[in-house]
Amino acid sequence: MTSATTSGASAQTGRAGSSTWTVILCWITVLLEGYDLVVLGAIIPTLLKTHHLGMTAGDATTIATLSLVGVAIGAVCVGPLADRLGRRRLLIGSVVLFSLFTIVVPLANSVTMFAALRLVAGLGLGACMPVSLTMMAENMPADRRARASTLTMTGYHTGAVITSLLALQVTDDWEILFYLLGVVGLVVAVVQWFKLPESEAFVRARRDGARRVPFTERLKPACLRAGIGVWVASFMGLLLVYGLNTWLPKLMNDAGYPVPTAVTQLLVLNVGGVVGLVLGGYVADRKGIKGTTMGWFAVSVVMLACLSVRMESDLMLNAVVFLTGVFVFSAQVLVYAYVTNFYPASVRGTALGSASGIGRIGSIVGPSITGALVSSGIGHPWGFYFFAAVAVFGFLAVLTLPRTSAAARAEAAEPAV
Repeated sequence: MTSATTSGASAQTGRAGSSTWTVILCWITVLLEGYDLVVLGAIIPTLLKTHHLGMTAGDATTIATLSLVGVAIGAVCVGPLADRLGRRRLLIGSVVLFSLFTIVVPLANSVTMFAALRLVAGLGLGACMPVSLTMMAENMPADRRARASTLTMTGYHTGAVITSLLALQVTDDWEILFYLLGVVGLVVAVVQWFKLPESEAFVRARRDGARRVPFTERLKPACLRAGIGVWVASFMGLLLVYGLNTWLPKLMNDAGYPVPTAVTQLLVLNVGGVVGLVLGGYVADRKGIKGTTMGWFAVSVVMLACLSVRMESDLMLNAVVFLTGVFVFSAQVLVYAYVTNFYPASVRGTALGSASGIGRIGSIVGPSITGALVSSGIGHPWGFYFFAAVAVFGFLAVLTLPRTSAAARAEAAEPAV
């Protein structure tokens, strides 16, 4: 074997190893976000029961809202920085930020301090997902980017399940959940420092002198159409995800289902979400991201409308809720997959960050509107009518999106590295 052949084989092995570390570390980062965004909801009953810091239900609502506001701000702000400074540096910094402020949350000596710490932790947390999704997409060939996005997001649901199981074990010792997350996050950041490579697409764009796309270019018809469509679709998608995860058990109970059945449906919904993420990414890569996303939103409309009807068969109810999770949760993530495929590497982080940030506003609006419907005594069936209408708007937003861009076609034509 010649030295050139040996060198080439070594380079291929090195790239494969780097690719593996990128997949593992980005998935774990999204898992940490899923853990963190569920942990507060898991401990709120304990905080209120023990009157921690004199906390009231109103205080808990404010803290939860500020956490999501921090996540939205972090998601929007990280994109331009990731496109300018690099994905690796921003991801590590974001993990360190939310880990440090998560560790000190149990040490807060007032409700105001508790809320402020959650807000700052949210800034780091919000930055993690768009950067992780960007790195994962750029780690894959263009024809596998949908799967890169959906498989990465399975980490989110895994983190949520881990939090739920741990919360059942620690009961009143809720502080352990924050200490554990903070310490694990710092350990992950250390591993990322030594093992996480920079995105090759970002390095290549900088090496080739790719200039940043001026803001005026983004106001041209195709880019403006894509931007607005993605923002609306992301807003509607996360409104559905958070609205359902927050209020599904209550809506089911209002429909006349017993409490155990109503709570079980939340688990069924999220199991369907994981299946949908795997299936959605595979179909989108084969059939096209835009068409698949439209189909996913369309089926979501039907499933959500079906939930407004009282079902006597538990099997039928479980099937409808499962299919709702399959299509609703992955429809949202397919919007992210579209962003990673449509925009060139020079602005991909910015585009994904803005989509995530705008979507986070939907995550705040959804539970609020649904809660108002429940408080008015019309949560069922109007809550599901509302969700079905939101899915219609999501479908229409995706319908307006361009199918692809010249930049995406050119990048897809490049040889895989």
